[in-house]
Amino acid sequence: MITDRSLEEYVTKVASGDPTPGGGSVAALAGSLGTALTSMVGNLTIGKKAYEELSADVKENMDDDFAELQKSIERLNRIVHEDTTAFDGVMQAFKLPRETEEEKAKRSAAIQEGYKVALEVPLRAAEECYRVLELQRVFADHGNVNAITDVGVGALLIATGLEGSLFNVRINLLSIKDEEYRNRIESRMNQLLEDGNQLRDSILETVYERLG
Repeated sequence: MITDRSLEEYVTKVASGDPTPGGGSVAALAGSLGTALTSMVGNLTIGKKAYEELSADVKENMDDDFAELQKSIERLNRIVHEDTTAFDGVMQAFKLPRETEEEKAKRSAAIQEGYKVALEVPLRAAEECYRVLELQRVFADHGNVNAITDVGVGALLIATGLEGSLFNVRINLLSIKDEEYRNRIESRMNQLLEDGNQLRDSILETVYERLG
């Protein structure tokens, strides 16, 4: 798996002439790193003096969201690898025979299905990044103030992961002929980007406020 490599090996591979890992994998990694930074803020907050002074509701919210962050890190890390093979189905479909009308129809259907699979991987990454931006709220508001810039960097990385993932959804969607499916995905993409940017801006505003 690509995630088993060292950071240096991964960066070198990205910089090479190979098409994978590409933007989708890197976007998922950005989201994972941003989530990890938010988790770090949680570790620097939970159980500390300032944490004990929080209300029971806020502490419960932080504890629950901290646990969810760990799951998000795992899911995004898997996508870092999954994205490197997401387009394989399309490539295999293009190799199918097309001598007869039946073969052409089968090949065309396989190509279309391949593109759907290819875009659903980065779409999951975008959905996950959006979820993490929601989880960041309690850490922006109540996380260790000495680590508040880590919340900010995390928000920037997660938002980049979200939008970067959507780039990869969009480029595959261009090849989808199913208009109903295409419209549904486009609508979801637009909503994720709009709402995600609002969450990012709100979190960054809080970060700047707490920085003084």
